[in-house]
Amino acid sequence: QVQLVESGGGLVQAGGSLRLSCAASGLTFSSSAMGWFRQAPGKEREFVAAISWSGINTYYADSVKGRFTISRDNAKNTVYLQMNSLKPEDTAVYYCAARPYRSGSQVAYEYKYWGQGTQVTVSS
Repeated sequence: QVQLVESGGGLVQAGGSLRLSCAASGLTFSSSAMGWFRQAPGKEREFVAAISWSGINTYYADSVKGRFTISRDNAKNTVYLQMNSLKPEDTAVYYCAARPYRSGSQVAYEYKYWGQGTQVTVSS
C-alpha cells in the first residue's frame, strides 16, 4: 500500500519561509518522480514543482520559480519543498504526488499516488 504523508505546513507571515516534507512508503521511491501541487479555495489544483528520480532534473511553475526549491533524499524516501519569500497568494493546500516513472511531469493526471495534503497559510 502506497502512502505519501506531507508535513511542515502552517501559518506564516508574508516574506517568511516554510519547508514541506513528504515521506513515501510502499513504492520504489528511488525510481519514482515526485511532484508538488497546490489547491487554493475555489480554484483548481495547480502544478508547483517536480523532480526526477535522481534529483538531477527539476521543474517549477513560473509563479514560484526563484522562490521555491524541490529536492529529494532517496535514502530517506522523502521529498522536500523549500518555500521562501512566501506571498499571500501561495496560500493553499499543498499535495505531494508520485509517478512510477523516472521523469517528472507538470500534469496532475500523470501522477498515480497522492498524499492527503498540508495547509499553508500566508498572512499579509
